[in-house]
Amino acid sequence: MSDNKHTDLSFLKIDRNAPRQEDSSGSRRPLIIGIALVAVVTALFVLFYGSGSSAQSVELGTVALTTQAQESAVLTASGYIVAQRKAAVASKGTGRLEYLGVIEGDRVKQGQIIGRLENSDVEASLGQVRANLNLAKAGLESAKAEMEDAAANFERQKTLFSQASISRAEYDAANARYKRASAAVASADASIKFAEANVRATEVQLEYTLIRAPFDGVVLTKNANVGEVISPFGAAAGSRGAIVSVADMSSLEVEADVSEANIEKIKEGMPCEITLDAYPERRYSGFVNKIVPTADRAKATVLTKVRFKDRDERVLPEMRAKVNFIKEEQKREKKDSAPLISVPASAITTRNGQKVVFVAKGETVTETAVTLGEVLGSRIEVRSGVSPGDKVVLRPSEALTTGTKFTTEK
Repeated sequence: MSDNKHTDLSFLKIDRNAPRQEDSSGSRRPLIIGIALVAVVTALFVLFYGSGSSAQSVELGTVALTTQAQESAVLTASGYIVAQRKAAVASKGTGRLEYLGVIEGDRVKQGQIIGRLENSDVEASLGQVRANLNLAKAGLESAKAEMEDAAANFERQKTLFSQASISRAEYDAANARYKRASAAVASADASIKFAEANVRATEVQLEYTLIRAPFDGVVLTKNANVGEVISPFGAAAGSRGAIVSVADMSSLEVEADVSEANIEKIKEGMPCEITLDAYPERRYSGFVNKIVPTADRAKATVLTKVRFKDRDERVLPEMRAKVNFIKEEQKREKKDSAPLISVPASAITTRNGQKVVFVAKGETVTETAVTLGEVLGSRIEVRSGVSPGDKVVLRPSEALTTGTKFTTEK
C-alpha cells in the first residue's frame, strides 16, 4: 500500500530539467513599448531642436499706418517744433520781486502785467514830483495874475506919462514891474515843464518795476519766485534775470534738417504733411515757409522751416515731428480720416490661390491670410489679417511655412 501512495504522489514533483514554455505575446510587449518611446522622443527632439540648424535667414518689414501723402512724398525729414516768436521776459529795473501773476501754461495778452518789483519808494517819489508839478502850476497862475495887473497898470501909467501927469520915474517903475511879471510867468511856465519832466521820469522808473507781456502768447517756463532779487540780464550777483519765458503759439513752425543732396527738391510754398511723434494718428497740413540760406557744415544739412496751416492746442514747442514734402495738395474727404494699415508690397505672396504674409513672432513665422486694399506707392493697404507694429517677412521663399524658424539678415 505504501508503494501505491508513493506512486500517487510522484506526479507532484517538479522536474527542474524540463524545457520552459515561453509566452510569446507577453515577451514582445516591453519591446514594442520601448520602440514607441524611442520614436516619440526622437520626434520631439527633431521638432524642438532639429530645426534650429535649418532656420531660414529672412529680411523683416513692419506693418504700419500709412497715408497717401506719405507715399507720394518726394522727401521726408524729421525735426522739432520751434516758436519763431519767443521772449525771455525780464524787468528793466533792479529790485525784489513782489508779485508774480502767472505760471507755466498761462495765456497772456500783450501789455498784461505779469510781475512787479517792490516799488513803494518809486511811488513815493512819483507823488512828490506830481505835487511839485501842481505847485508849479499854481505858481504860473499867480504869475499870470500879477502880469495882468502889471500890464494894466503900465498902460495907465503910459497914458498919464504921455499927458505929463506923472514923472518919468513913475513911468519907468510901472514898466519895470510889467517886465518882472512877464519874466515870472515865463519862469513859472518853465517850472511846470521841469516838473512835468520829473513826473515822466519817475513814471518811467515806476514802469521799470512792472513786468509786462511783450505779446500775446503762452508762458513756457517760470524762472523766478516772489522774494528773489531781479535785475536786468541777471547782472547782479545772486540775482535773477528773466522771470518767465513766453512764446507766441501762432508762430510755431517745424524746423527740419534736409540733406544738401536733396535740398533741390524743396521749394518755398511747397505743401507738406506734418505728423507728431506724440500724436501719430493726427496729420497736419503745412507748407515750406523758409529755406534758411546757409548749410550746417558738420551735418551737411540745410535748415527748412515748415509753417502749420491747421495747428491745434496739442501742438507744443520742442515736440518731435516728421514732415512729408509732397508735390501737390492731397485731396482728403475728411481731414482727420484714419491712416491706412499697410505692408511692404514685397511681403505679399500667394499660397493655394490666397494672398498671405508671413508674420514673424518669437523665433518662428506664421502664414497669415490677408485682405488687400489700394496700392500706396511701395506699400499695399491691408484691410484684415495684421495689425500695426507686426513684423512680416519680405520676399518670402517657397520653402517658408508656418512654424519655420528664422534668423534676421545682418
